[in-house]
Amino acid sequence: MPNIPAAVAPVEPTIEEQLLGREPVRLDEPAVQRFLAGRRVMVTGAGGSIGSELCRQIMRFCPETLIAVERFENALFEIDRELREKWVGESVEPVIADVTDKHRINDVFADHRPQVVLHAAAHKHVPMMERHPGEAVKNNVFGTQNVAEASAEFGVEALVFISTDKAVRPTSVMGATKRVGEMIVCAGDGPRTSVVRFGNVLGSNGSVVPIFQRQIDAGGPVTVTHPDMRRFFMTIPEAAQLVLQAGTIGQGGEIFVLEMGEPVRILDLAEAMIRRAGLVPGSDIRIKFSGIRPGEKLEEELAEDDEPALPTRCEKIRVLRSNGVEPASVEKHLATLRQVTNAPASEVVAALRSAVATYQHRQDTPMRLAA
Repeated sequence: MPNIPAAVAPVEPTIEEQLLGREPVRLDEPAVQRFLAGRRVMVTGAGGSIGSELCRQIMRFCPETLIAVERFENALFEIDRELREKWVGESVEPVIADVTDKHRINDVFADHRPQVVLHAAAHKHVPMMERHPGEAVKNNVFGTQNVAEASAEFGVEALVFISTDKAVRPTSVMGATKRVGEMIVCAGDGPRTSVVRFGNVLGSNGSVVPIFQRQIDAGGPVTVTHPDMRRFFMTIPEAAQLVLQAGTIGQGGEIFVLEMGEPVRILDLAEAMIRRAGLVPGSDIRIKFSGIRPGEKLEEELAEDDEPALPTRCEKIRVLRSNGVEPASVEKHLATLRQVTNAPASEVVAALRSAVATYQHRQDTPMRLAA
């Protein structure tokens, strides 16, 4: 009787892929292999949602060494243990360091001499950064400056900076600080630098999917800020792939975005998750509207008006061409920001407004809606 091979079970899509509303974007693996194989690759923020996924994917492409930089000991411990269990015998260097500490970052670069740097370390939560704008400036602005300057000083070949759609016409401190980070990277004269702008990353720490899931498991209510709020969404693997792909095609100073289809209404996402749990929205699980929080927009954008999106050799990745950034202007704004990092919030916001012409700070009382 002939041997009949067992059927291969189809891979079950993750909850994030099911909620995406489109086919996930896949990586051009041969190009990334050529980019990473045999190189010393550094990831900052290596213990975070994006940073840890970058570490996982990088290891598939045989780097000489992965240098995982993270300031939170527990997060670094977990990703280091996970990688060592899966990639026995491979070179992983866990490094406890804070990107805001310039001397420490310079020492790390001097010790490990990375050739590729993927800068994921950041403060990302919009409402939290509205409360602590000085801390957002320290991390998202000057942490980025420290990494960019060390990359130039120590001969890094390629630097990729992770930004956000919230940097486009920002209404939040977080978005404005990320826009300044973009300006720093694009104005630099060191390594081949690229910027990637993310949409909201499904399943990342503090994102709506795990929050909604906990609320559903608890019997509700599921809290949605506004019935018309929409966001561009991507999965954690897509986000990591975009960073790696940008490194392969960037020539210097570009901003890359992923084609993410139409923005998804947050209310639709909440209702889909409730139905996925076998429950009825509004009946089994109540949906409560809490109102837009300070700094938030109803809809995000991926590009400014003067940033036309052009095709790249990667089908789903577009490059934005802008008028460029004047280094002297960036230096002037950084000098002002450095003076106010520990000042009252109003002074920090004023300095960010001066640095980012399109920044419209929203510190209104959050709009409240009837439940």
